[in-house]
Amino acid sequence: MTTPMQDAAASQAIADEQADGTRTGRLAGISKRWNSLARWQQWLILGVLVVLLYALPVINPPIITTEPGFNFPLALCDMARFALVALGLNVVVGQAGLLDLGYVGFFAIGSYVAALWTSTDSSMVHIPYLATLPLAMMVTAFFGVILGIPTLRLRGDYLAIVTLGFGEIIRLLADIVPALNGNSGFQNIGAPPGKDANGLDLFTNFNGKPWYWLFLTVIILLMLLLGNLERSRVGRAWIAIREDEDAAEVMGVPTFKFKLWAFCIGAAIGGLSGALFAGQVGFVNNQKFDVATSMLFIAAVVMGGSGNKFGAVLGGAIVAYVPYRFASLAAEKYLVFGVVLVVLMIFRPQGLFGSRNHLLAYGRKVQRVAARLRRDRSGDDTAKGVTS
Repeated sequence: MTTPMQDAAASQAIADEQADGTRTGRLAGISKRWNSLARWQQWLILGVLVVLLYALPVINPPIITTEPGFNFPLALCDMARFALVALGLNVVVGQAGLLDLGYVGFFAIGSYVAALWTSTDSSMVHIPYLATLPLAMMVTAFFGVILGIPTLRLRGDYLAIVTLGFGEIIRLLADIVPALNGNSGFQNIGAPPGKDANGLDLFTNFNGKPWYWLFLTVIILLMLLLGNLERSRVGRAWIAIREDEDAAEVMGVPTFKFKLWAFCIGAAIGGLSGALFAGQVGFVNNQKFDVATSMLFIAAVVMGGSGNKFGAVLGGAIVAYVPYRFASLAAEKYLVFGVVLVVLMIFRPQGLFGSRNHLLAYGRKVQRVAARLRRDRSGDDTAKGVTS
């Protein structure tokens, strides 16, 4: 005998399966096959995939390499950077449904935190580069709260305009505040410690391998943390707010508090990615944080699948990869991504990997309950047929 909660969860799972059944295409088939695997099988496949990702700069596969036009490990590093940014923006846009067009502002703050405390051009007290990473996360989370408290009561277009203005304000402040050096910016920004076999610095701006591995490690750790967060009460509240904020509030969800949490966590990840970016390129000025860059961040999330962290990472990697792989398209990358997004919105509006709205806390247990209920029903129908 099942409880009312189990029945509701099973009904949700059956509805999800029916919705899956109406989807067509190869991606839907892959998703269905993936969901049918046992948990250990999924972890095994993910483990092999992670090993391949770490080996990419060494293998340099001829099909996907960007050479001889551009150094492949550096291209991988840029792909990982975009993927990390998209992962943070996905918390805000994809999970909580808050349209943030000024995410580049948090990215810029993180970069300037690393520059101010490590660059030789800065007169501030210098600290080890690795110490600037948590510092950048704390500073950007603080700015996320400062921005979120007065603005998160706005919705839709109004929130988008306010956040767009925030991104531009940060860029303009970097231009007019003397301590931020404007166009001159900061050079010789710090990097993680470490020496190679020849006694040279391991983390340099022309050696992409160690930076790519560092970005990849950070992405994996964050995906594990965000995965647990999605399955928690916070994640379920974000989904409720994204689907219908009014209904969530009526049902007792403190929507403002959870939206602020999403804004704060997303800002912290944006700051972390900005600090890593500053260390990798070694130079920061106000020209690197324009509106167009913020639009690319949004495009990465939408293309990969808003609300799906794997999709966001893939979308970020694609957005960074295309200009390096197809150099002739680099100048028209905004046109290319615009066309791709229009086509996606027509044929696959949920992105490459759309979000799933099932009850995340139950996962496979719910599916097993649903399968058992279906078997019981089919057994009853068969018995009735034999009796009649």
